[in-house]
Amino acid sequence: MTKNFVFEADMAAKKIYVSREFNAPLEKVWRAFTEPELLKKWAAPKPWRIEEQTWDFTVGGASKYVMINPEGARHWVYDQFTAIENGRFFSTIGVFCDHEGTPNLDGSKSYTETRFFAIDGNRTKIETVHTFDNENTVKWFVDGGFKEGTAATLNQLDEVLASE
Repeated sequence: MTKNFVFEADMAAKKIYVSREFNAPLEKVWRAFTEPELLKKWAAPKPWRIEEQTWDFTVGGASKYVMINPEGARHWVYDQFTAIENGRFFSTIGVFCDHEGTPNLDGSKSYTETRFFAIDGNRTKIETVHTFDNENTVKWFVDGGFKEGTAATLNQLDEVLASE
């Protein structure tokens, strides 16, 4: 069941659009995106897991964590929060990190805005737009399994929402 999962890449505009609906109230979905202990339960596609997480959910603050697969491969994720409107949206600037988790603040960037909407039946819709600063980066995401990983993590979020 896809729950109206939409993933569209616009290579010319260097953007990826994602939307998804959840059978949970907006407040519960917002918490799953903004509370680190909940985020840790769903944001890495299985069998990956999240470790070494730091979280400062304030404008100018940052989120950083490492995803680790069963073989020990590590992939760092770093985002700085640029805007937050409680229960409605947040935006970030993301950068790549080196193998030790140091963000490359001078490197390629992605700009992400995630919006939350209450919909009929005490449900929630999220809409996310990822905008990339160069063609190589958006191509790396599109060709690298970002669609499949996004679908998997959002399905895992369904499981977390059902159990919370």
